[in-house]
Amino acid sequence: MPTIQPIIITPDLERLFRFYSSLLGAAETARFPDDGPAFYIGLRVGESDLGLVADSQMDTAAVQRMLLSADVDDVDRLLGQVEALGGRVLGPPNDMPWGQRVAHVQDPDGNALNLTQQI
Repeated sequence: MPTIQPIIITPDLERLFRFYSSLLGAAETARFPDDGPAFYIGLRVGESDLGLVADSQMDTAAVQRMLLSADVDDVDRLLGQVEALGGRVLGPPNDMPWGQRVAHVQDPDGNALNLTQQI
């Protein structure tokens, strides 16, 4: 069965690694190369995989091409950490009719991230 792994291209690999590991408890599963500055960091977030790839020429002002959605235990608690970690909160969380509490945030590169919680 195929799987999908979202990959974020970033000019600052270590900054995004700190953001996702601190905010969502992501654990590093791979780093290439093993020695020196990394080009790729693989992360495990709960039951999901996320890849981060370094590209110093990446324009973080480019049109958004990806949306990540992370199901978390407590949306409201995590919102307080987003800006301290270099991200941006786009508004207050909302309870959606399909049974989720959702907050829209951006990571430090401006990538869209929905924090979702089952209610």
